[in-house]
Formats: sequence, structure tokens, C-alpha cells
Amino acid sequence: MEAERNKKGILRYKAYLYLTEFFAGMSVMAVELGASRLLAPYFSSSQIVWTIIIGTIMIAMALGNIYGGRSADKHPEPVRLYRRILVAAIWIAAIPVVGKYIILGIAGLLVVTINTNFLIIAAFLACMVIFVFPLFLLGTVTPSLVKYTVDSLDDSGKVVGTLGAYNTVGSIIGTFLPTFVTIPAVGTAVTFFIFGGILLTLALIYFFTTSRKFTGTVLPILLFIACLIGGHSTSFAFWESGLVYEGESVYNYLQVKDTGNSVILSTNVLFGVQSVTMKEKELTGMYYDYAMAAPFMSPGYPYDGQLQMLVLGMGTGTYARQCLAYREGMGIPDMEIVGVEIDEKITELSERYFDVPEDVHTVNYDGRAYLRATDECYDVIMVDAYQDITIPFQMSSIEFFTLVKEHLNEDGVMVVNMNMHDSSVSSINAYLADTIAAVFPNVYTVDVPGTTNRELFASCHADMPALLSENGAVVTDDALRALMEEVGGRLVCYEAGEHLLTDDKAPVELLGMEVIDSLIQNELGYYKERFRQDGISGILGDL
Repeated sequence: MEAERNKKGILRYKAYLYLTEFFAGMSVMAVELGASRLLAPYFSSSQIVWTIIIGTIMIAMALGNIYGGRSADKHPEPVRLYRRILVAAIWIAAIPVVGKYIILGIAGLLVVTINTNFLIIAAFLACMVIFVFPLFLLGTVTPSLVKYTVDSLDDSGKVVGTLGAYNTVGSIIGTFLPTFVTIPAVGTAVTFFIFGGILLTLALIYFFTTSRKFTGTVLPILLFIACLIGGHSTSFAFWESGLVYEGESVYNYLQVKDTGNSVILSTNVLFGVQSVTMKEKELTGMYYDYAMAAPFMSPGYPYDGQLQMLVLGMGTGTYARQCLAYREGMGIPDMEIVGVEIDEKITELSERYFDVPEDVHTVNYDGRAYLRATDECYDVIMVDAYQDITIPFQMSSIEFFTLVKEHLNEDGVMVVNMNMHDSSVSSINAYLADTIAAVFPNVYTVDVPGTTNRELFASCHADMPALLSENGAVVTDDALRALMEEVGGRLVCYEAGEHLLTDDKAPVELLGMEVIDSLIQNELGYYKERFRQDGISGILGDL
């Protein structure tokens, strides 16, 4: 009798219950992938962040399963389930509106109150506050639908299996659709709106076909519309001015900012920039100028005929553009530069905003995969794939640097841009340098003043400093010659340690997190002390 009373309106059709399961599974995975894109501009998209997202979502789903089963037994009316779906829909739609403010509020509070594990704690709390509740509600769907769908024990196995299949297929589609369709095409915010809208539609169909009071759905509809209006109007970095572009690709959140004298590409709004291009065509003293020392460190200079250069992590082409701009001043007859950049959208932005020379050939591919696919060897290989706080482990291991060595000419030089100053014996820089020193017999480093960058030069031949001094002295451009003298004077021969990164073991995320903690300690020490003494009012007073 109870089952018959519950199956009014659309619930007379089991297909609708199966579709509820299908779209619930799809929405869970879509929200999970959306969560990674919402957090990435602030905390990166490292394995640590993914672990936190998956862990918190599994917690929410487990609790939802428990609650949903108990609720279905105690209150078998389907209206309770569809009310929960309605609430989940509105919450998901509200994420683009308030999510970034919650993240920044949590990050701002933690940055002045904790000393270690900032990334883990901040990302975990953000996930808990933003995503646990709606996914807890969606976790109640499966046990509730089992209660409403099973008519007898004779077909319970078949029905439960069918519900599981619909959930799984929905989850599969919810995995691929945001990554390859909605996020690249319309962005993270609209992706949340799409899947929130699907859930809202499911709930409204139930209420409209079961003779329930319609007035209870008016407020959710109005809230959803308000989210649509307010959630797509502000940027991730809403406090920034001068943004000329903000968007997303399959791989990254992307932001281009014009500062007046430079153009900046950022893939993370909290931890630095990915690429800087100065509008004035001159030396800047930044890392890509320092890296121009690499061609002078080879016995092959001045490269009779043509210098062959490969840039792994092309970005917006800053290094390639600077080398070409100073080719004649460097005394090099000709250059052929190939850039490898995994993100095709970054390549498009480099052509639109960063004036990449037309004669630079850019390949959209993974850097390591490109080395495996080509037989070409190069005079200089620039590794510049370590952006912001994200270091791809597959481009940090002994196996990777061995591959780089195999693609260098006999007198070739590798230059690596390491983004983080950290000289401790167990830092990420030490691990990278030790790993490189296990492959190359000669390794030198130089810190770039006024930045967090460190340039590392490696080769199989000796006397790199002497060659830099000798070859740099014949440079015809006065400013460049002076810079090469400065680089030569600051070069430090690296003494190898035993911290090695391999394909099997490369904890780059944890090592990078230690650097972040150190940066927070150094840069925000005053504000942390001010907070301890006078609380938030003291910090606000200083600002």
C-alpha cells in the first residue's frame, strides 16, 4: 500500500528513477572535476589537491549513503529525496557565486595563523565547506532509490544491479563531459550551472507531476536564477585590475594581465606567475636573460651554421623571443628554435598577446613524450616546465634528465629554470640538482637577484664558467656582455648530494609544499606576529 502511494505521477515509471540515479552519478563526478578547477587557481592542481578532493568527496558520499538508507527506512516518502536533490542543485549552482570568496577567506585566515602544511589544511577546509554538503545529499540518492524501486525480493538483485549500472554509466559520462566539453567550452562556472540545472529539473519534474504544492519550488527557482546572474560575472582573481584575458583550457586556469610595462601570464592567482614579457625590447635581468648564458658555455660556440635549441615548457615563448632578439648581439649566425608546450590554449595566447616570433616552431605536446618521439639532437635544451608551485614529476626524474642528455649534441648544454629559491639540503631545488648531477658530470647554478628563480646549467664537458667568460667577452651588445659577466661571476659549482628523484619515487608535491610554507613564513612573518598580538583588527588597521 505504501509503495503504491509513493508511485504517483512520474514515479509510476521506473525509468525516471533510473534516470535520477544516472544524473546523480553524473553530477557527483562533474562536481568533483569542477572542484579541481575551482581550487587549482588558488592551490594548484597537484596530486595533493586531488587527494584532498577525492578524500573529502568519498567522506561525503559515505555519510550520505548511511543517512540515505536510514532515512528511506524511517521516512519512505520520495518527497524527502527530491527535496534533498533540490537543495543540492541550488548549492551546486551557488558554488561559482561564493566559492572563490570562501577559498580566499579560509586562505587569508590560515596564512596568518599556521606555520606548516598550509596547502593541505587550506585546501581541505575549502573542500569541506564548499563541497561536502551537496555531495552528502547526493550520496543519499542510491539507498533511497533502492527503497522506492524494489517491488519484491524476487527481482531485488536485478533492480539494484540496474541502479548501480545507471549510476556507473552516469559517473563515466560525468567524468569525460566536463573535462573535454563543458569546462574548455564554457568554463567551470557554467559547468556547475549545467549540472545544478539538471538536478533542479529532476526535482521539479517530480514535484510538478505528483500534485505536490508548487509554491515550495518558487524560491529554489529564483535562487537558481540569481546564481546564474551573479556567478558568471566576476573572475577568479576578482581583486585584480588590468586583466585582458581570463579563461580555462583542458590543463589550466589562464589569466593574462597588462601591467603597462609588461604582459603577464598566470596559471595560479595566489602563487606567482607563469610567464612575464617586458614590452620594452631590452634586457631585464630576469631569469630568461640569465638563461641566455647557456649557448656561451659550449665549445661549439658560435655554432657555425645554426644553433639548434629546444625549449621544453614553451609557455608564451619569452626565452625563445629574447634569444632571437639578441641573436646578432650574441654573435650567433642563425638559430632554429623548437618549443614544446602541452597546453594549446597557452600557445594561442602567446600568439595573441605575447608576440611570439613567426619563425619559432611550437609543438603542443608533453615535453617528455616529445623527447621520446623525436630523434633530433640540440645544442641547447631549456627546461622551463616548473610553473608556479606545480612541478610535473615525470619531468623531474633521473629517467627524464637521461632522456634530455641523449638529445643533446656532444658539446650541448641543458639549462633548467627552477622557480623557487631554497638552499636547504633537503629542498626541492636540492632534489632536482642532485638528480641532474647524477646524470650530468658538470652542474652550475646561479640565483637571479630580485626573484625566486634559480638557473641551473648542466653539461658533459668541463670548464663551463671559463667558456662563458671567453665567449661572453666577444659579445657585441654591451648590456648583454655585462650581464654575461655578472652571470659568470655568480656561478656556483654544484656539489652533488644523494637526494634523487626517480619515476618510481618523486615526491615533488610534498617538497614544493615545504617551500610554500617557507615562503609564507618569510613573507608574512610581520602579519602573523601582528595577528597574534592584536587579532584581525590589527592587520586591517595596517592595511
